Amino acid sequence: MDIFKYKKLGIFAGGALFGTAGLKLLGSSDAKKVYTHCTAAVLRAKDCVMKVVTTIQENAEDVIAAAKQINEERAAKEAAKMNAEMGEEACCGACGEPGEAPAPEEAAAKASPA
Repeated sequence: MDIFKYKKLGIFAGGALFGTAGLKLLGSSDAKKVYTHCTAAVLRAKDCVMKVVTTIQENAEDVIAAAKQINEERAAKEAAKMNAEMGEEACCGACGEPGEAPAPEEAAAKASPA
């Protein structure tokens, strides 16, 4: 049973030694230079990524604007087509006869019995 005690004690001592050496290594000036260079590389990468993101956002805005314009043009064409189809066949409702809608003055004169 004494072997297990010494084994645990040895593992603890080795861990403490390794941890102390690791802290000294991580705190050295060479390690700080490595940290500085790595941080600078990350910042450069961030700038590059932000440029790409900005470009993508601008392109997406252009696509959305073009899509809205296409939808507006399509809606205008459909409205013109519906007006053309309704043309002479549809009743305007003001005069009771099929055809074009009368001018507002004519509709008002026909609606009020004078």
